[in-house]
Amino acid sequence: MTLHTIVIPTLNEEVEIQACLMQLQGLRARGFEVIVVDGGSIDKTPQLVEGLCDQFVSVVPCRAIQMNVGARQARGEMIFFLHVDTRLPEDFSEIINSIEKDRFYWGRFDVRFFGQRWLFRVVEAMVNIRSRLTGIATGDQVIFMTQEIYRAVGGFPEIALMEDIAMSRRLKSISPPLCLRQKVTTSSRRWEKNGIMTTIIKMWWLRFAYFIGVNPEKLAAQYD
Repeated sequence: MTLHTIVIPTLNEEVEIQACLMQLQGLRARGFEVIVVDGGSIDKTPQLVEGLCDQFVSVVPCRAIQMNVGARQARGEMIFFLHVDTRLPEDFSEIINSIEKDRFYWGRFDVRFFGQRWLFRVVEAMVNIRSRLTGIATGDQVIFMTQEIYRAVGGFPEIALMEDIAMSRRLKSISPPLCLRQKVTTSSRRWEKNGIMTTIIKMWWLRFAYFIGVNPEKLAAQYD
């Protein structure tokens, strides 16, 4: 019996994919379904997922499209959208079992970065507080929702960037999110590579530009 579905979009993730999927094997044994939706990786990602997921699908490289394809394949009662460099809490299944189910229901976790620098603790707090106040979730926070609310809003807007913000807006029009205080842990690799303050300013700019109507295709080019 399929309890819930975890959808993982990937693109050239041979470094991270096996560690991500290995953490999910205990959940698969409990009835969770794991779907990997690849955006046409040219590395070893497709080979490395063999035997570690329930479905592997290859589509065009666009995270929103990949997540929608995975959601349409999902058989679980609830769908969790997991980034390959994010790790779920050890007691994930117990957390989910304790959630009161509702037909139109969605939420996200608080987030913590792998990086140990004190400034990451400040960034985490800012992200979690902002999300709680605005009802807007980021993909790193593992957005989840029932099948019913996913279908009601028509899935993720298939845009090149900010699909998580756009989806949060759609979901908020039906119900406020459940903001779980339990933390998922996500990679700080982009922050450490580009500099924490530089990344903060860049993310603020991209978010502001999206809110004032700049084309997500242009923003995606800046993000990359």
